[in-house]
Amino acid sequence: MRSKDRISYFYDGDVGNVYYGIKHPMKPHRICMTHHLVLAYDLHNKMEVYRPHKAHPTELAQFHSEDYVEFLHRVTPDNQEEFMAEMAKFKLGDDCPVFDNMFEFCQIYAGGTIDAAHRLNNKACDIAINWAGGLHHAKKWEASGFCYINDLVLGILELLKYHARVLYIDIDVHHGDGVEEAFYRTDRVMTVSFHKYGDNFFPTTGDVKKTGEREGKYYAVNVPLRDGIDDNSFTGLFKTIILKVVEFYQPGVIVLQCGADSLAGDKLGCFNLSIDGHAECVRFVKDFNLPLLITGGGGYKKANVARCWAVETGVLVDTDLPKQIPDNDYIEHYGPAYSLKIPRGYIQNRNSRQYLSSIKTEVMENLRHIQHAPSVQMQEVPPDFYIPDLEEKEDNPDVRINRRKRDRYIQRDDEYYEGDP
Repeated sequence: MRSKDRISYFYDGDVGNVYYGIKHPMKPHRICMTHHLVLAYDLHNKMEVYRPHKAHPTELAQFHSEDYVEFLHRVTPDNQEEFMAEMAKFKLGDDCPVFDNMFEFCQIYAGGTIDAAHRLNNKACDIAINWAGGLHHAKKWEASGFCYINDLVLGILELLKYHARVLYIDIDVHHGDGVEEAFYRTDRVMTVSFHKYGDNFFPTTGDVKKTGEREGKYYAVNVPLRDGIDDNSFTGLFKTIILKVVEFYQPGVIVLQCGADSLAGDKLGCFNLSIDGHAECVRFVKDFNLPLLITGGGGYKKANVARCWAVETGVLVDTDLPKQIPDNDYIEHYGPAYSLKIPRGYIQNRNSRQYLSSIKTEVMENLRHIQHAPSVQMQEVPPDFYIPDLEEKEDNPDVRINRRKRDRYIQRDDEYYEGDP
């Protein structure tokens, strides 16, 4: 056991000022609400608080295609009519609209996750938190599911520079498809996603039988769940699977995406989890005492999201929060009870004991196929990230080397690049 965890917390108030649109369910303002609860409970005094840097376009292109990053940089609500072909190509539209300061928003939340990875790599902290991050649906060349830049993939790529094996865990109600897809063919990253599956629920991926390809075969773990799962069923399955995953895989670092749309009553979710049940997963992962990167994710009832992530910040700093919410700038959002508790879920639990047992059995059988703690050859550690004033030219050797290092670990188009450049 570590005597006292050193915790880095990343927050930029500008991330909560953007607006997807009047009828859009994604409200980045929930990040501001979370932060003000953190302040109201004095949790900031138990952490090192940082304002993240804004990720440079060349950093974002460590995973995303350069033409996609350039498009996000250029398009605005005022000029989007000029980019209709690109809008269709890169899947921007109703779910992923163009809005004011969209690219800066991406730079801030991605910068927070990249900075968190850097501090973990340099052993400057034991736990790093970026509630603004966790946008797990974005693909290499397209937006998806309210996500434009996949900060999680970028953070994991940074962690791979210092860690032979990275474990990614996702408890969002939606499948973590963008992260799984990026690392589907490598054993350097194991992805484990607990999510609703079936009934054409977005993004319609995440079958238990989808386990990875080539070197990554059996290193993608999917736990497909049905409507209405409750705390006991979810946490019991979570603990059993994650304990075995950590035992088999022996990761050097864990990335945990804490999407709060798996809470009861979420506008887009269909689970019955309480905040205590959700937070129990965070507590369980923390107790492995491995370097830990925590992000947010989905969550579409703002007050509940803020409650949840504040409680989980408390878990990470070993502090139980009083249920009565203290006065803060957004206190009116928590009435009339002004409590951290949320109403229980009433969706019928369609996860029978037999169904959950069958899923657990299949996951455990898949894990038996993997090599215990796969090894990796020694290699030069690449730079942390591109230097912002570096010229972005194909003939620049630093850019070329960085791209080749990156391509060892991610699925790229229809090919998987590996080995020395």
